[in-house]
Amino acid sequence: MSSASPPISTTQKTFSATTAGGGSAQSHPPIATPAFRSFINNLTDSLCHGLSRCRPWSELADRSAFSKPESFSDATLRMRKNYSYFRVNYLTVVALIVGFSLATHPFSLLLLSGLLASWLFLYFFRPTDSPVVLFGRSYSDRETLGILIIFSIVVVFLTSVGSVLISAILAGVAVVCIHGSFRSPDDLFLDEPEPPATGFLSFLGNAASSAAAAAAPAAAPRV
Repeated sequence: MSSASPPISTTQKTFSATTAGGGSAQSHPPIATPAFRSFINNLTDSLCHGLSRCRPWSELADRSAFSKPESFSDATLRMRKNYSYFRVNYLTVVALIVGFSLATHPFSLLLLSGLLASWLFLYFFRPTDSPVVLFGRSYSDRETLGILIIFSIVVVFLTSVGSVLISAILAGVAVVCIHGSFRSPDDLFLDEPEPPATGFLSFLGNAASSAAAAAAPAAAPRV
C-alpha cells in the first residue's frame, strides 16, 4: 500500500522560497534608506520652518510704500534694510525664478536632477561596504568621487545647466535689488529681535548635519 504525501500549500511554498532566498536578499542592502529618509524629513521640516518666517506678501507689494530713492547711498541703505526685513521673501522669489527657469529648460532640469541624484545615491548615502559596480568593474570611493567631480564639471560648464542657473540667479538678484531700492522701509519694524539662525537657507546646515549623524556609520571610513 502506498500512502500519498500531503499536498504542500501555497503558503508553505512561499515561506520555503523566502527562506531559501533570504541570503541573497540580505546580500544586497538598500542604499542607506534610513539616512536618506532622515535627510529628507529634516530638509522638509527646516524648509517649512523657514517659509513660516516669511513676511506678509501684502507688505512686500504695498504700492504706497514705493518711491524713488534720492541718491545711490539712499538706494543702498534701502536695500540693506529691506533685505534684513524681507530676507525670506527675497530668497523665495529668487528660488521661484530659478525653478521657473529650469522648468522652461527641461533638458537642463533633467541633467541637474541626474547630477544631484548621482551625488546622493552614489556617494553621500551609499554604504561603504557596497562598492559601485559598472560594466563588471568595482570602483572605490576615491574613484567614485573623481568620476562625480568630472561629471559635475561637464554638466555645469559644458552644457546649458550653468548658463541657465547663472542667468536665473542674476535675474532674481536684479528683481530683489530693484524692489529693495524703490521700497521705502520707513513703515517696517526693523528693530524686532530675531532668534539665531533665522536665515532661510539655514535649513541646509540643519538638514545636512542631521543626515551626517544618521549616516555616520557608513561615512566614517571615507574620512
